[in-house]
Amino acid sequence: MSTPTVTSTTKTPSAHDSGIAATELFKAARFTCDTSVERAGAIYKDLLAALAQVIHDHQITYDEYHVLMQWMVDVGEYGEWPLWLDVFIEHEIEQVNYDRNHYAGTKGSIEGPYFVPDAPKLPSVCELPMRDKDRESKPLVFHGQVTDLDGVPLGGALLEMWHADEDGLYSHFAPGMNIPDWNLRGTVVTDEEGRFEVTTIEPSPYKIPADGPTGWFISSYGGHPWRPAHLHLRISHPGHRVITTQLYFEGGEWVDDDVAAAVKPELILRPENNRVEYNFRLDPDSGQ
Repeated sequence: MSTPTVTSTTKTPSAHDSGIAATELFKAARFTCDTSVERAGAIYKDLLAALAQVIHDHQITYDEYHVLMQWMVDVGEYGEWPLWLDVFIEHEIEQVNYDRNHYAGTKGSIEGPYFVPDAPKLPSVCELPMRDKDRESKPLVFHGQVTDLDGVPLGGALLEMWHADEDGLYSHFAPGMNIPDWNLRGTVVTDEEGRFEVTTIEPSPYKIPADGPTGWFISSYGGHPWRPAHLHLRISHPGHRVITTQLYFEGGEWVDDDVAAAVKPELILRPENNRVEYNFRLDPDSGQ
C-alpha cells in the first residue's frame, strides 16, 4: 500500500503535522471485526456506566464538560486520536489479549502510532537505512534468533524493525525535517536458523508530540510527555502468532516512568560493547 506523505514548511515537526500523518495512515488501512450485537451492547453499556460513575464520583461541572467536548474536537482536528489512544489505552488492550489467549511466547507491547507497513526487505545480516548524520550516533548491533515455543528455528521469519533517531524523530512522521522515507526502518528476513544481526544506532528518549491536545491533556494533570528509548519490532512467520513489541534499555531515562506505561521487565535490553542479543519465541497461530 502507498504511504501517506505529509508536506510541511515548518522547521520543526508539530503535533498537528505528526498527528495528521498518523491519522491518514490509520484511515488508509481500514479495519473490521465480527463483534456481535450482544457483545457490542454489553461493552457500550459498561463503558457508559463507568463514565457515569466518574461523573458522579467527581461531581463534574458543566464547565468541565464543555472543556472536555472542546478538547475531543481538538484531538480530532489535530489528527491525534491514534496518538492519544496508543499512549493511554493500547497497553491495556495488549495485556488483556496476551492473558486471555494464554500465550507463552515473547511478551508484546504497544505498536504505537508510527508503524509503516511494507518497509524494504533486508537480509539476515544487515544495516538499517540511515543518514551520515545517524552514523555519528551511538552504534548498536542487535542480534538474536526467532524460534517456536519448542526452540525450533524459524527460518525466513520477518522481523520488521523501526525506531527513532538520536533526536527522537521517526521517518514518515517528522515533516520538514528532511528525514528520508524508510530511515531507520526495515524488514529483516532471518536465515535458515532463524538468526538475524542488525546494525543500527541506539535511539534516544523522546517526547510524544506535546504542543497539541495530547500534550494539553498531560499538562492538565501535571504529567510528563516522555517515552524511554526503545526499539519497535514486529515478528511474523506463517502458522505463528504475530508479535508486536518494544524493547527498552536498562537504566535508561524514563524506563521507570513511561508516559505510555508500556515497559515490562521481560522487554529490557542490556547492551555490552554496543551489542545486545534478544531472542523471540512465537506462539502457534490460534486464529485469535
